[in-house]
Amino acid sequence: MDTGERDFLNTPPMKTVRFGGRVTDMLDKQQRGDSTDYELLKHQLTDPDIKDAQIINWLQEFRSCVTQLSKEHEQLVYSVLRLPWAERSQAVVDEYMSFLSNLVTAQTVFLCICVRMVVSHFTPKRVTICEEGVDISDSDDEDENLPRTFERCHQALQLISKYVPSTSRFLLPILQENFPFIQKSSRTLECYIHNLLRVTVYLPVIRRDVLELIIGKLLKLDVSASRADIEEAEENVTDSQRTEDLMEEGLFDMDEDTPPEHLPSSTLMAHPEAEKLDALMSVLMAYIKDVCHINGCLHVDQTKDVYRDLLSVFDKVILTTHASCHVQYLLFYLCSFRLALAEAFLDHLWKILQNLSQPAVLRQAAAGYLGSFLARAKFVPVHTVRACLDLLLSWIHGYIHNQDGSGSPVCCDISLHGPFYAACQAAFYTLVFRHRALLEADMRKGLEFLQGLNLERVVMCQLNPLKVCLPAVTNLFAAVTRKYQVAFCYTIIERNNRHMLPVVRSSTGGDRVSANTNPLDSFFPFDPYLLKRSGQLIEPLYQKWEELCDTELLPSTKGLQGSRDDEDDFLREETPKTECIMGMTPSSLDSNLQSPSSVGSPRTGFHRPF
Repeated sequence: MDTGERDFLNTPPMKTVRFGGRVTDMLDKQQRGDSTDYELLKHQLTDPDIKDAQIINWLQEFRSCVTQLSKEHEQLVYSVLRLPWAERSQAVVDEYMSFLSNLVTAQTVFLCICVRMVVSHFTPKRVTICEEGVDISDSDDEDENLPRTFERCHQALQLISKYVPSTSRFLLPILQENFPFIQKSSRTLECYIHNLLRVTVYLPVIRRDVLELIIGKLLKLDVSASRADIEEAEENVTDSQRTEDLMEEGLFDMDEDTPPEHLPSSTLMAHPEAEKLDALMSVLMAYIKDVCHINGCLHVDQTKDVYRDLLSVFDKVILTTHASCHVQYLLFYLCSFRLALAEAFLDHLWKILQNLSQPAVLRQAAAGYLGSFLARAKFVPVHTVRACLDLLLSWIHGYIHNQDGSGSPVCCDISLHGPFYAACQAAFYTLVFRHRALLEADMRKGLEFLQGLNLERVVMCQLNPLKVCLPAVTNLFAAVTRKYQVAFCYTIIERNNRHMLPVVRSSTGGDRVSANTNPLDSFFPFDPYLLKRSGQLIEPLYQKWEELCDTELLPSTKGLQGSRDDEDDFLREETPKTECIMGMTPSSLDSNLQSPSSVGSPRTGFHRPF
């Protein structure tokens, strides 16, 4: 009894007469030089109105003669593969899968063309809306069957890799060449990246390379949307929204006054590139969470594998990229799953910093990551912070000892001692952020720990790190160490300022004193995360800057921090908007005590727990 269902892998194909005979006959005629039916078939295979029954019949015929297909039939095979199968009935899909499996098994020469066909379905089709002969829209297809289409594509790719185990070797270049241009729509990029990550679930051997590909593309987006541009766009939208709402209140709600803080806030980013990056970061973070957890529980072995892959990508493309603000948070997020991961990451950075065979710029970048991670990661406990500071200060003291005993004059030279100054700044930055946590559990033991770091020797050494480190860091570090009397920095800071103050020479003539610029090209990779949707996963893990109380600051420095109550402004620094040429001359302490927000710096530039 015919139930309407067939076994497409085992049932012999039905014979269909067309073009005066079967496809096998047409191939024979084409071999003898008669290409009439051959060209006619290629043309009919591209018919946009082709029916399901026709597709099935053609696929059955081609399946019966795959051994006759060779490289010279590539255009014909391409036309068959381009049949609109993924959106058709299940019968078409099943027959197409059978044809694919027969083709790649019998003729591996067509492997790449088959894989390209599948990958071409990883993005939504473009739909052009035409009115009166004019194309007025070119947008992504929002077909509700898109998830089903993607599912079928992954079934096809799994089938191909099952019959040809070497598929993964040929797949990665195809994924690279088909990656949409980064300026394409957010929807296109989101679908493609989602499908690439889906591939790594059943082909984990290419996960590291796929992550490197995706993160490399995201970094281009990240650096094209600077922190300053994103903040400016958000401020402009907020101001515009507030003005519109106040106008509406004036027109329609004369008796009510809605406070600005109660205005509705959107989850969309005002900056277009930041909005795109936010969507893609959300996809990657969801992937990391799903791969590392099974039924809501952390799967340790899978998490370790993801960590190793992501760390490799970090070394190759993240650490060496200048001015990214958000992509590095993928590793930050992953490390929050388990303390051992965070400690392994810190150990990795520590090994880079102290490795003399690494370029100095990489060692400096590693120090920036080390200090920023210790300062900002809430999930890093105090005992780990203490252990890292012990290692960091021991290395710093060893460096000072070697310089003092070298017999050569010691001078403050960033080109010679860049990693040392970066390590000092990382230590100062960490202490400014985490000193309360170090002291609050047991004040006596905390003070003993701080005193044991011998910070006085560091700030008093001839290398003079207070002269090189970012002024916002040195001044707040000075305030903390002065309060607990573990180091006295203000005299050195004032002397440094007298000996090196930038002078702004106006293009119209004359000199004008300006605030110090940062002599060390500093970098704090975990400055505040600005993307709204993906940022919801980062916020509970993130240590915000807490202003120092008045008793911790010198009288002359009170009121210089905290000008922005609603944002993390530890490193926000105003830049004079003048045409100028920078020179050097003496300064005052107060000019360097603004509370700036973030500084960009080149990032160029590792796994055992401490």
